[in-house]
Amino acid sequence: MERAYGLEIPQTLAEVCDPRRMALVVYDMQVGVLNQIDRAAKVTERVVDVLRAARDGGYRVLFMRHMSLPKELMGVFQFRMAMAWQRAEHVEDVKPWFVRDAPGFELVPEVEPLGSEAVLDKLTMSAFEGTPLDIVLRDCGLVAFAIVGVATEIGIEPTVRHGADLGYIPVVVTDACGAGHEEAAKRSIDGLAFSGDSFLTDTATFTALLRRHAPPDRG
Repeated sequence: MERAYGLEIPQTLAEVCDPRRMALVVYDMQVGVLNQIDRAAKVTERVVDVLRAARDGGYRVLFMRHMSLPKELMGVFQFRMAMAWQRAEHVEDVKPWFVRDAPGFELVPEVEPLGSEAVLDKLTMSAFEGTPLDIVLRDCGLVAFAIVGVATEIGIEPTVRHGADLGYIPVVVTDACGAGHEEAAKRSIDGLAFSGDSFLTDTATFTALLRRHAPPDRG
């Protein structure tokens, strides 16, 4: 750990993986999102592994959900995005997929949040835009966040880059992040690796580091 001017500056993933420094962000593990990706079952399994390890280690956990507005409130960008995703040529063909109370909006049951965890809804790709995520992390004195979920090329990369610009250390658990387009996801991960702002790791390595902080088994 480097120290300068009253600051602790983590240099390794092991130093970042401390519940006093880092939270876990579970990104868009929603029924309607997972239905659109390959390997959904495997990604869910790995997200659950990370989630259990984070809970065992006493880490703060926040869940993100993508939300659609009713068409009367969607606006120019929301319509353009929905038309692109749904391959719709006209506004009247758009159907909001993730309105509240729709089955596709809900998180999959495997990742049901605890009472001590928060669910934050968003309209954007970055989990930091238009949500209290930054306020929560900063107010808790955290300097890093780990991210798992879907989809790498759509929302996880923008969240990681935005988080780095805000001064956080992002940790991407790459095999616990699903993709709608594998080649695009690989380009996202390659770009993050090149920029050097983030730690990239895998589920086995990461969960072992998280569990270092679990209380001893008294059984």
